[in-house]
Order: sequence, then structure tokens, then C-alpha cells
Amino acid sequence: MRSPVSSAAARPTVDSFPSARPGGEPQRAAALQISSVRKVYDRLEAIRHVSFDVADGEFLTLLGPSGCGKSTLLMMVAGLTAVTQGEILINGTAVTGPRAEIGVVFQTPVLLPWRTVLDNVLFPVELQQLPREEYRRRALDLLRMVKIDEFVDMLPRQLSGGMRQRAAICRALVHDPAILLMDEPFSALDAITRDEMGVELLRIWQAHRKTVLFVTHSIREAVFLSDRVLVMGRRPATIIDELGIELPRPRTIEMTEDEGFNRLVRRLRQSIETSHAQ
Repeated sequence: MRSPVSSAAARPTVDSFPSARPGGEPQRAAALQISSVRKVYDRLEAIRHVSFDVADGEFLTLLGPSGCGKSTLLMMVAGLTAVTQGEILINGTAVTGPRAEIGVVFQTPVLLPWRTVLDNVLFPVELQQLPREEYRRRALDLLRMVKIDEFVDMLPRQLSGGMRQRAAICRALVHDPAILLMDEPFSALDAITRDEMGVELLRIWQAHRKTVLFVTHSIREAVFLSDRVLVMGRRPATIIDELGIELPRPRTIEMTEDEGFNRLVRRLRQSIETSHAQ
């Protein structure tokens, strides 16, 4: 049985949760469907019957405390960890392993230290045996978009943390995946760089409109980035809350000082605190 989060008929009213489609935007087809997914490690149940859909072009965030199973769920969507029970579908096809239409950005950039920035970005192209020269132009365009095109011939150790993560995002996008999975990609950065990277990510997303599944334990980051936020409870993890983010786009750091923004932050914090008190 699918959880209330994944069933439109069972979802709370618009008065309870703001609409996930600001401005009356029509409902989009689901690019990603997660149905009654469960994950067990030996005798430890990490995730219990999680169900939700992600619409095509939607920016959806999984929010929850460290260790609640967010990253595990993301790795199952990526095909890097097997599902114990349930099903994950991308455009109607079951995920049974890594898929070319998925790009992944990890918590740390994991760039190959002996390869230049450009060669790191082109690594997925080599793995998939795609035409290098054609994708080289795309790689350079992406690096230009994130403003590190001057560093294409440098090694990762010569870059700042934010620059390395920009390169990792370009690497995830270079083969034009339909879905971008991001596992707390900015958590190791200082607060100022983290804010800058959030703005940069939204600029890239606005340009390419990929379907994004983003994982974070930062409530403010979730509100700033997302169309919709799903809150995961303690292990064994389930979806305990859903909140549509009706903030206008493009978004700016100045918006984080607005009362509307902070009202959403408080709403999500209360949800997490209530689940911990139970």
C-alpha cells in the first residue's frame, strides 16, 4: 500500500500544505516513482515502505537528521544499492543498477586527483563511450556557466572546495542526464560558499530544468532550493511530512530574511521536532 505522500487523493488539503506548483502550474508527469521501498541491512531496518513520486523537472528535497536513511534512499534511486522490497521506476522502467539517464553529485566531489578539471568532467563521457569532441564542447559550456572555465587545465588540488564541487556538478550534467541526484553536496563547505553554491545550483537548474532529488539535513537549504520538501523521520525511516514551497523564482539570498521564508523553516522544524518527541 502506497503511503499518503504518494497518493494525490490521500494528501492533505491545500490549506494544510501549500501547493507544490506555484502559480497554478499544471501537474507534470512523474519522472521518478518510488513505491513501498524498504531497505534492510542484516537485521537492521533502515527504510520502511517509503513511497513518493517526483515530477518531471521538479526540484524535490529529502530533509531529515543525519543517519535517517536519506542517502541510502538516494543510492537506491541511483542503482548503487539494491532495494530489499518495493520498486523504483524511472520513466516507467525499474531501476536495477546504474543508469545513463542519472547524474549523481556526492557529498564530497571525488574528483580524480591526477586528471585536470576538464578531464574529470569528461570522465562519464569516456565511461559511456560517447563522442568526446562533441561532449567536450558541452563540458566547456558547463564550466563557463559555473564560472570556472579559466581553471580547465588545473588539477583538483589547485581549486577551492566550492570550485571542486562546481566541477563535480558539471561532471554529473555533462552527459545530459534526465535526473540529477545530489547527496548533501554543500555540507562540507563554509556558510558563505554554501549560500553561493545554492544560488549557483538554482541558476543551473533554471537553465536546464532537470528533475532533481536533493538530500540535506539543513532546513533553510531545503526551503531555499525546493519546489517541494519531504521530511524523513528516524530509523526505520518513513516520510512523515510534505511541504510545497511557494516562493517565487529566481530566488536570492535576501529572500531568506523574509517572514514567508522563515515561516516555512519553522513549519519544517516543528515537524522534525514533533517526530523526535514521539
